[in-house]
This record gives sequence, structure tokens and C-alpha cells, in this order.
Amino acid sequence: MKTLRFALAPALALCLTAPAALAEKIPLNDISTYLNSLGTATAQFTQVNNDGTISTGTLYIKRPGRVRFEYNNDNTLVVASGGNVAVFDSKSNSPGEQYPLSQTPLSIILDANVNLGRANMVTGHSEQKNSTVVTAQDPAHPEYGNIQMVFTSPTELRQWVVTDDAGEKTTVILGEMAKGAGIPDSKFSIEQEVARRR
Repeated sequence: MKTLRFALAPALALCLTAPAALAEKIPLNDISTYLNSLGTATAQFTQVNNDGTISTGTLYIKRPGRVRFEYNNDNTLVVASGGNVAVFDSKSNSPGEQYPLSQTPLSIILDANVNLGRANMVTGHSEQKNSTVVTAQDPAHPEYGNIQMVFTSPTELRQWVVTDDAGEKTTVILGEMAKGAGIPDSKFSIEQEVARRR
């Protein structure tokens, strides 16, 4: 599978204000509950690609199974919906390359029932710089890569790093998330985007 634009470079310093007291590691069950409670959310994001280039844009999440990455000053778009991910390249008039969402580590966040307690799903769970860092993979298909998620307390997703099946990494750093707002389903329609670009 080819590298996806949104697939997530570690070791990027978090631009977060750390509390004075050392934070405790957030339990996996609490993180699963938090992710399952994320119905809709929007946020500005900064993306660091595997080659070191940086992009910014707006992220839309509508769980389960839907996400949209809109890039600033760029017609590139990544949309996940209906079990597929479509990558629309700004330099191409093609209808976009599509892949099964289940073959990307981002599917772990978008799953209808996130359960980080599943055997062999979590490969790392630690407290680092007043944040909780969780590395997870599909236990049935670890070859698809993994996602490293960074949470602050009270539980809030701040960053993720996806390592894809080719070993390439992309980091997405989230701004403050606005949760619960209505997002139209058309935002996540791969078919409508294909038609629009034709």
C-alpha cells in the first residue's frame, strides 16, 4: 500500500504548557472512553511529513469511520468514509487514490468501539513530559503499522504519529478541538468529491 499523506515523525516537541506537578499516566480504559465519546470534532492541525515538510489545515472528525483533512493553500484533500480512505492530490485531476480504512492505523481512532484493552493492541503506554503516550496497532494485522497518540490531562488528544506499512512517519499536532458541532455528511462524501474534481 502506498504511503498516505496523513499517515503520522516522532520526536517532535509538543507545544504544550506543562503543569507544574508531574502528571499521572492516564489509564487505557479512560482513553478508550474518551475516544468513544468523540462524536464530532474540528481542529486546526499542523502536519510534519516523513520528508520534513510541514503542512497546516483543518481536521473534521465524525465518528465512527469518518475524517477529513483540508490543507491550507493546497487543493490536496484526504477523506475517510464508508470504510475507505481517498487521497486527492492537488497536482492531479485524477479521481483520487482509495484504500481500505482498515489497512491504516488511523482506523484505531475512528473505530465504532475503541477498546485499547484488547490483547496485543497496545505496544506502548507511558508518561512522558506530563503527557500520556499510547502506541497502538491492529492486533490482527501489525504489518499495517501503528499509531502513537499523545494525551494531556484531563484527557485530551493533542497529537498522533502514524507509522505506515512502509515505515514512513507523519505527525499531526492538533490545536484546540471544538466538539459536538454539527458537521454535514457531505463533508465526508468521497463520491461527491470525485464528481466535483471531474
